Amino acid sequence: MSEFETRAIHFKQEPDRNNGAVIPPIYLASTHRQSNIGEHMEGMEYSRVGNPNRNALEEALANLEGSKHGFSFASGMAAEDAIMRVLTSAGDHVVMTKQIYGGTYRLIDKVYGGTGVESDVVDLTDEAALRAAIKPGKTKLIWIESPSNPTLAIVDIARVSEIAHEYGVLTVVDNTFASPYLQRPIELGADIVVHSTTKYLGGHSDLLGGAVIFNSDELAEQFHFLQYATGPVSSPFDAWLTHRSIKTLAVRMERHSSNAQAIAEYLLAHPKVEEVYYPGLPSHPGHEIAKRQMEHGFGGVVSFRLKDEAAARKFCVSTELFILAESLGGIESLVNYPAGMTHLSLMESPIAVSKALVRLAVGLENVKDQIADLAQALG
Repeated sequence: MSEFETRAIHFKQEPDRNNGAVIPPIYLASTHRQSNIGEHMEGMEYSRVGNPNRNALEEALANLEGSKHGFSFASGMAAEDAIMRVLTSAGDHVVMTKQIYGGTYRLIDKVYGGTGVESDVVDLTDEAALRAAIKPGKTKLIWIESPSNPTLAIVDIARVSEIAHEYGVLTVVDNTFASPYLQRPIELGADIVVHSTTKYLGGHSDLLGGAVIFNSDELAEQFHFLQYATGPVSSPFDAWLTHRSIKTLAVRMERHSSNAQAIAEYLLAHPKVEEVYYPGLPSHPGHEIAKRQMEHGFGGVVSFRLKDEAAARKFCVSTELFILAESLGGIESLVNYPAGMTHLSLMESPIAVSKALVRLAVGLENVKDQIADLAQALG
């Protein structure tokens, strides 16, 4: 099995060996019988240490990202916390992209900043600024998000990784907005990929999860120990749901992307819209890089700026098809007001967003209905 769509459907999804069920069962057991003291059946011991559903998902995620090791966590933030726990300690330094998810900034700056980890926010599209921000011997991670939340900024993953490696620094790429169907950062030279699997990998707004993926055998030992010692793992049901959803990832991402492209083009031509942020538009500053490092489309998130805060707030409560809610990546369309929702607590930080900004998570409905809803809300 070599093609993405085939692997997404079949890899680690063999029919049940006992009764032939085409869909593998959910293993809810918290513990497993040992054939003798210390002799574990198929490596299963205790659900915090390993679970058939979670183990299969972890291998599938690594396979789809073109990597060796995958680890599934209870949430995207638990996955990011695991990266920080394993790879940083007091006195270390992290460089974050200027365009970054608010929860990531809060984790690194507030939570780990309180433990002595230093951090800086840098525009990673500026090579000189990146080099100036790296502190040789102290900087451990460069944290990339591309496309970014909520302004869809694009970072040249290959180039930033190349620079990082000159200084012995690891790169982490949040690949949530793209998913492995559209972008595989490890193949571009990145060291670690992190996902909120709640989003496109889950795809149905009905689960919570996160994942960390990489090639290093040494890191794999450390992440295995962390899961065992601290227990931030995904539940068997969430792991099963995520693996179920991956089967349709390719077709969903193509529809998300095509709908978002049409909506971005519609908004770009609308007289009430001041600016549109979508990497599929030739006018986007990262368009050429996105074309080079993304496949099959540019994702399902479109952000845009209206004339002022009042217009943005009014729009967000005027849509009918687009549901006012946080999150993204589900089959249904959502509208979000970042300055008053996802980024509210960070409006005084270096990653503050415009109060006139609106973020759309474009779902799988008919694009004519989506555009009609946007038209009436703008009107």
